[in-house]
Amino acid sequence: MSTTQNSNNDWKGGFEGTNKAFSYPDPDLSSLPLLGNMDNIDKLQRQQDVLWPEFSWETQKGMTDPKRCFQMFAPDISRLGYNDEGRVYSIICPQQGLWINDIGCLNVEVTVTGQRGWANEDTREMAADMSVVGKIWFSPSATQKPFVKLLWKMFKDSGLPFPFNKANAIIVNTYDPGNPNQKDFPLRKGVTQSFESPKFADHSDVAWTVSNVEVEIGQINSTGNSDVDYFNQLVMKLFNLGAGNMLQSGNILTWNVWFTEPSVVDQEEWQRHADKWRDSIDADHGSPDGPGTTAKYFDGTPFHPVEELMEKVIEEIISHIVSNAKLKFE
Repeated sequence: MSTTQNSNNDWKGGFEGTNKAFSYPDPDLSSLPLLGNMDNIDKLQRQQDVLWPEFSWETQKGMTDPKRCFQMFAPDISRLGYNDEGRVYSIICPQQGLWINDIGCLNVEVTVTGQRGWANEDTREMAADMSVVGKIWFSPSATQKPFVKLLWKMFKDSGLPFPFNKANAIIVNTYDPGNPNQKDFPLRKGVTQSFESPKFADHSDVAWTVSNVEVEIGQINSTGNSDVDYFNQLVMKLFNLGAGNMLQSGNILTWNVWFTEPSVVDQEEWQRHADKWRDSIDADHGSPDGPGTTAKYFDGTPFHPVEELMEKVIEEIISHIVSNAKLKFE
């Protein structure tokens, strides 16, 4: 890990010690309420930025050779926010873009719906519980593609919630691995011990500290409209073909969260940062602060989707839209 020391003397610490159950080796945070991610910005005093969010998943879940992929999501979006005593009040998670020929870019974001926990700058440790959903939607560049322009006009005319913005994103549910009824899951110190990560996903030479998360992927939410639900299922099928089944139901998505050294929070800047990414006004195939990496296997070989399978799904999407009498365009 980076040996850079935090020169700011505002850190006090102590929140971890308010309950002996909070501490390692097995932190129990259940006595704390899960807080809304934007409900306590006025309490934030300290932050650690995540410049290296390294994700991993199996591209062939359940197969004898599952072929694990590794990908760093867009940097400088994610943050851990807490007060001077170390109580966590907000966690901002990352986005990434997936480029699909003839479609454009689909954005995927891990959106925090609840969090609780602590950080200790003296030990460089933290423990938090989170609940998240995955969100999938078309990025701004996608609307420039002729095919997607056609879809956008059809759905706009119909008044149905087509996922052309984050507000109408496809919602992918998640839960603690193996526990479908447990919506929150742990963020804990160190890198994941579930598998070995490649050297290109190791940032111990520059990061201040690291934690890890594991989450199991569930089903997508219904919109209440069968036509949109069927369309969204096709989009998810297309996304998973392009992303190596990253958000396949039953798959486990893991990420090592590499942090920079702590700094003082500017609450107004935090709010602007969160607002920008809440609406993704600048997001287009990655991040305005720098793109993430492409998905790669352990040996560095890039993941390549099967274009023929993706083309079949695109044809299925076109067929569904054209044959649906409810979706008309002038």
